[in-house]
Formats: sequence, C-alpha cells, structure tokens
Amino acid sequence: MENKKWDLVALASIPLIMTLGNSMLIPILPQISKALGISSFKVSMLITVYAVVAILLIPIAGYLSDRYGRKKIIIPSLIIAALGGAVSAVAAWMLSGTAAYYVILAGRFLQGIGAAGAFPIVIPLVGDMFKEEEEVSKSLGIIETSNTFGKVVSPILGALLGSFIWFLPFIAIPILCLISIVLVIFLVKTPKSNDNDKQSIREFLKTTKQVLHEKGRWLYAIFAIGGIAMFGVFGVLFYLSETLESTYRLQGVVKGLVLAIPLALLCLSSYLAGKFTGKNKAAKKWTGFAGMAILTVSLIVTGFSAQIYFVVGMMTLGGIGIGMVLPCMDTLLTEGIEKEQRGTITSLYSSMRFIGVSLGPPVVSLLLGANHWVLFGTLAAVAAVGGLLTLFAVKPEAKKDDTGGNSYRVDFKKPQGLKKKGLVHK
Repeated sequence: MENKKWDLVALASIPLIMTLGNSMLIPILPQISKALGISSFKVSMLITVYAVVAILLIPIAGYLSDRYGRKKIIIPSLIIAALGGAVSAVAAWMLSGTAAYYVILAGRFLQGIGAAGAFPIVIPLVGDMFKEEEEVSKSLGIIETSNTFGKVVSPILGALLGSFIWFLPFIAIPILCLISIVLVIFLVKTPKSNDNDKQSIREFLKTTKQVLHEKGRWLYAIFAIGGIAMFGVFGVLFYLSETLESTYRLQGVVKGLVLAIPLALLCLSSYLAGKFTGKNKAAKKWTGFAGMAILTVSLIVTGFSAQIYFVVGMMTLGGIGIGMVLPCMDTLLTEGIEKEQRGTITSLYSSMRFIGVSLGPPVVSLLLGANHWVLFGTLAAVAAVGGLLTLFAVKPEAKKDDTGGNSYRVDFKKPQGLKKKGLVHK
C-alpha cells in the first residue's frame, strides 16, 4: 500500500471534489433564489437535477468502466463535470434572471453526467489496485473519509465563497475538477487488463443477471444499507439546516460550522472503521451493525427533546454510527464481486446511495410540520431496518486459509456461467 500512496491521494481527490461541487451550493441556495428572482422550488432543482442524472447514468458508467477501463471513464467524466461547472459560472456571470437560471440548470445537468462516472468508479478501482483485503479496507476507509471531509468543508466553504460573490462556488467547480484531472492522469497507475476477459453486451447482461440471481439477497441488502445511511445523513443535515436558520437565526459560515460538527465525527469514524476492521469480514459485519444500532438509538433519543444542543449532540453520535457503516459495506461489496462485474455492481450500490441523498431532504421536509417525535421516530425506524439487514442478510462464514488458520469470506459463490465461459480468474 505504501507504494500506492500517491495513487490514493489522487483517487481521494475525486470524492472530495465531487462532494464540494454539489454540497457547496446548499448554503447559498437562498442567495441564488434572490439574485435570479426565482422560487425556492426552482432553486432546489439545481440540486435535484444533478442527483437524478447521476442516479440514471451511474450503472452505465459502471458497465463502461468494466468494458474499457476505470481511468478511461474517470478522466472524461471529470472533464464533463468541469465543463458543467464552467457553463453555470459563465451563465451566472453574463446573464440574469430566468435566462441565467435555465443555462445554470443545463450546466448542473452536465455536472451530474460527469459525477456519474467519477466517484462511483473510484470504489471498484480501489478493489482492482490492491490484492490484500486489509489494504482494500484501509484504502476504502480513506476514500470514504475524503468523501465525508468534503461534506464537512462544503457548507463552510460554500457560505464563505458566497459571501464575496454569490456565484463564486460555481467558478470554483472547474478549478477543483482540473486539479483532480491532473492528479489522476499523472499519479494513478491502473492494473493491466486482459482484453480476452472483456465481455460483449450480451455476455455482460447474462453474467450480471446471474450475479444478481445467485448473490441477490446479500447484494440487495448492501444496496439498501448504503441508501439508508445516506438518507440518514442528508435527512438530518436538512433538519439541522432548517432549524438553525428558522428557529435560531444562524446563517452563513456560523451555520456551516455547526453543520460540520456531526460530519467531522462521521469523517473520523469512517477512517477508523476502515483502518481497524482490516481483512476480517466478520468484524466488518459487526462494525456495520453496531454503527446502525448507534444511529437508531441516537434518533430515538433525539425524539424526546427539540433542544438544539441536545439534538446536535445526538446527531453527532448518529454521525459516528454512519461513519462506522459506510467503509465496511464498501469493502464487503468490493471483495465479494469478481473484477469483471465489479464496476457494474458497485455502481448500482452508488445509485442507491444517491437515491438516499435525494430522498432525505424531501421526506424530512414533509415531516417537519409533524410532531418532533414522529419525525425522529420515522428516521429511527428506517435506520432500524438497516440494522436488521446488516444483522440477518450479511453473513460472512469462516473457512480455513492456506496456513490452516481461520479467515473469513462473504457467503458468495462465483456464478457458474462465468466459470464455464472462462471469465473468472482462478
């Protein structure tokens, strides 16, 4: 892993920059609405269109990365994301009113296309680069930490940039993407692939269907757990953002700093979970379950008091729980799938995470008018489902390793169709 340190630095820049490129806009949405004279619904579409496009295109990007190589998809995707940011920046600078809004929306559409082929492809690429499960686990912990660190910094940075010029966060997007492009081109060395292993569309669809059929219960559970975790993150952030501004009159950088508290602990726990669970899949299962249990309990307890210090404290505890879950699920999924299907299957997982991101804020907004306990009881029930899935659907089983000791593997079998076609390396 030591000799791939700079590869990891370059790859970690992708989730950091993609997260900043989206989440930096959240604290300045009211400024955008005022500057362009548009409704709050219209301004919210700047976030929604990005997420929806990414959800739809992530599986396609995953297949293309399996077929043509990870780096060949990541670099063009980063270029498209940079172009999308540039279009939005120029429109905000040169145009005004409704005309500016629709061109900015088109730029966000382009940025969503780029996002679909960037961060989601990093997860399978890490699985390709490292042989040892412990190295994969630590590396994915670093990737998740970078992703979460972007969430920590984005509300602060977005509010700070917006305090100078409202569209300055748009200008920052292509600059950040350019940095990541340079790092990936010069620092990331991908493993050589065998052209004989590349599948036709027909073979790909057949083998993917077979993977989902044979490993479906476990895979679908991981997909759901990832979506539930991100639903929790963005649902809680939306609640805190609304409450801090409407009830406590906190705005700008100060609000961003408060929002960063639970995210900072989420970031730290992601790193530690990836580092200390190592190659022990049983430890990953139980760490993930413990994280979901912590999240569930924190949400239940939050339902008993709306006092802001109490809520922020409990949400920080919940953030620690989510941080324990994500790198463990990433590693279990990556290690459980053969390289030929890894990009496609992990992209489906990434799509589910984006769905969680998209559903969190609107669901919480609908529940804001209800009783405080109803809101957090509902969130706790969703988190409890994630905990039960982790406990009962994720089942690593022990087997003897080459040295006679016990190691652990996920209860997966290689698809028989892949073996017959010679598409699985022994």
